[in-house]
Amino acid sequence: MKSDEDQPAPEEDAKAKPPRREFLKLAGVAAVATAATVALPVLAKTKKKGTKRYAMLIDLRKCVGCDSCTVSCKAEFNVRLGAHRSWVNKAEKGTFPNVTRVFLPRLCNQCETSSCSLVCPTQATYKRDDGIVVIDKDKCIGCRYCINACPYGSRYFNWSDDGSGDKSRTHGTVDKCDFCIHRVEKGLVPSCVNGCPHDARVFGDLNDPNSAISRLKATNKVSTLMPEKGTNPQVFYIGLDDAVVKGSLEGGR
Repeated sequence: MKSDEDQPAPEEDAKAKPPRREFLKLAGVAAVATAATVALPVLAKTKKKGTKRYAMLIDLRKCVGCDSCTVSCKAEFNVRLGAHRSWVNKAEKGTFPNVTRVFLPRLCNQCETSSCSLVCPTQATYKRDDGIVVIDKDKCIGCRYCINACPYGSRYFNWSDDGSGDKSRTHGTVDKCDFCIHRVEKGLVPSCVNGCPHDARVFGDLNDPNSAISRLKATNKVSTLMPEKGTNPQVFYIGLDDAVVKGSLEGGR
């Protein structure tokens, strides 16, 4: 297992967002927006000079379906039973007896056009300048519009806390992967990247052409999940098989 010290990552601070809106005033607007997220346009954005753009690349040629990423994430965030911030879909490819087992690691896609943030009535879900989509637990009212709007099934609801006062599991709020921003801001990579024994996951700044993720993306054919949704995911895959994706997505978590 690799140590944290071996896994560098740059720093970025979260920006403050506007205050809570009255829920009833925006509920109708959010409901309409939720229904309109089947195909979203990619919104043009002006990038600040020097801004980082974090992303993840998963090399399916290296993934063995060991679920180290799932376990690392569960431990890092005290994720409740029955929910996952990171998980691995498993499917079969081929016809008996020539069948192989294939794996599709999943997590929040940190979409550039994030349907979840578009429908949030309190702006609890928002995108940081570095591209990471986060949830402000102090603003989240548990309406779950974002869960319905996410085409990737990447969000879950905290029906209860564990009584320990651990804010990583706040009763009545929604949760998802946030690229372990508490680690990234300390110069570390996300827990799932750190825990992968085969280096199948690479995390970094796409705005840095010399970063490992930029080099891999430039020299390999990469794909994203459900590009037809128009969300422009920032989780990329090498070796993605459409048939495997279909089987994996139909199989759920």
